Amino acid sequence: MSKENVILVDEKDNQVGLIPKLEAHQKGLLHRAFSIFIFNSDYKLLLQKRASSKYHSGGLWTNTCCSHPRDGEDTIDAANRRLYEEMGIKTSLRKVFDFIYKADLDNNLTENEFDHVFYGVYNDDPVLNIEEADDFKWIDMETLKNDIDNNANQYTVWFKIAFDYFYNYLKK
Repeated sequence: MSKENVILVDEKDNQVGLIPKLEAHQKGLLHRAFSIFIFNSDYKLLLQKRASSKYHSGGLWTNTCCSHPRDGEDTIDAANRRLYEEMGIKTSLRKVFDFIYKADLDNNLTENEFDHVFYGVYNDDPVLNIEEADDFKWIDMETLKNDIDNNANQYTVWFKIAFDYFYNYLKK
């Protein structure tokens, strides 16, 4: 795992410090993150299966891409950078909402994120970075909702939270 820092923030997303990513997860400190939901023109969502080698949540299904911006990097720029690095995708993204969540992970880690959620459209299959993702699939929202309801342990904790927000957002 890289020694990359994450940006510590307050509840209004104001930067209050920097800390190594693993330490932020060990201490459960609130930090800035983003989640990307890519749909195709058939309204199917692109999921990635996190690489089983990841230090947490490995082998679980999650949204198209999620990560953390670097110090001094705009969140939208970080989202575009990581979407390309993880999935080989370049497309226009727009922010749809943000939320804060805190959840226990495996390996005695805690996720505590101010999560910026972005949306984009892309119609080709991704080119996976095998260090980041083991697999991908396109899935419609209703099928996905039913699968999460019946197989919640196969999905990352943050994705289940963000999916509920996103699902309800789309239903408006």
